Amino acid sequence: MIAIAGAKGGCGKTTVTAGLAEAFARAGEPTIAVDADRQLPNLHVVADVDRTPTIADAVGSDVSSATHPLPGEVDASVLTAPKSSDRVDLEAAFDRLARVDARVLLDCPSGAGPDVTDPLCAADRVVVVTTNTERSRRASRRTIEMARRLEIPVAGAVVTRSDGVTGAVESSLGVPVLGTIPERDDPLAADGVREAFDAVAGTLRGDEPAEISRHDVESDGDRLPTGIRPLDTALAGGVSAGSVVALTADPASQSEHLLADVAKTRGTLYLTTNRSKRNVRRALEPTLDGATPTVRRITGENRLEDATELIAKLPDGANLVVDSMDPLERTDHEAYLEFLNTLVDEIADSGGLAVLHCLSDDPVPDHRSTTMQLVDIVATLRTFTGATTGGVEHALSLPKLRERRFTETVDLDLGRSATDARIEPGEIR
Repeated sequence: MIAIAGAKGGCGKTTVTAGLAEAFARAGEPTIAVDADRQLPNLHVVADVDRTPTIADAVGSDVSSATHPLPGEVDASVLTAPKSSDRVDLEAAFDRLARVDARVLLDCPSGAGPDVTDPLCAADRVVVVTTNTERSRRASRRTIEMARRLEIPVAGAVVTRSDGVTGAVESSLGVPVLGTIPERDDPLAADGVREAFDAVAGTLRGDEPAEISRHDVESDGDRLPTGIRPLDTALAGGVSAGSVVALTADPASQSEHLLADVAKTRGTLYLTTNRSKRNVRRALEPTLDGATPTVRRITGENRLEDATELIAKLPDGANLVVDSMDPLERTDHEAYLEFLNTLVDEIADSGGLAVLHCLSDDPVPDHRSTTMQLVDIVATLRTFTGATTGGVEHALSLPKLRERRFTETVDLDLGRSATDARIEPGEIR
């Protein structure tokens, strides 16, 4: 998902969104251009499509039923902005769009205010649109600074009303210029314009962020490191490929540190059911050492179906983290059982690793026992006051390990590097 942003109104941001949607479609990629500007929606005008239905109609239903085909482009469509009277959770709508089988372009509001935050945070990267004037470049720098504060990668800039002179723009903005769009009477179809948009789309397609990939670290035969080094040591290199682990912990136990350890071992799909994607990224970023997990938020009545759809696309050897399982475990039992069986089968077939974060809530979620029954490993994180230090200590035990009996307790120090932790004999608790 790419956000098309610009701090100055009139820079051509909406035209670039429509032009790139057509260009990606010409290259064979189904594309949806989304108007994310609630205050001054204009994409429907530029694209010459109807105002309704809107993005509000796409939440909780088939997205394609709310889109408008771009005239003349079979594989490009427009999703218009909600009306002022519509009540819509835009974050949920963007999460829904992240799961469609199409490229999605978000036409952001102009400026650098709070309305821009939601579409920027939903995007995987940002394209900044500017003209080649000092005023526009200055406004674009504010957009770039905002994206960087939100930790959203900036792919580069597109310069409109330009015939190719970009040196001053690159120097001023500090990001690469992806291409220039000439000024023509017909801003989408005139000679030279289509070719310019095709060139920008080609540059973006050649600079895609890395997909969830197979192991980025070495594994020992058919064993996968979990990233939790004391545990990997105790298990002779990690867990069996294709394992599903339930990590049970108190909500205040700092167990999220262990999820971050898992996420930095190899390509990871991180499904969040409670926290926003922005909160997850901010929490993970200090510990990931450059790793970039794919974060998706699943909420609402269709959360089991949405999660199943995402899990089905996992490549071989990738990680899956579900944080947390509690909202999923409170759904219909038959639907949850089907979801969990599908998850276990997908991970086994792909040879990857799944970690299901199961918080010790009160009351216990309805289907927690089902989770414990179907997973391969149950890892329980205990938090307690040390008898000698008087400080907070953590220990990880494995009350369930299908491949063999495990008779050790792994002591952890979540405030230190994992290499400082130690392993001591202990009883299964």
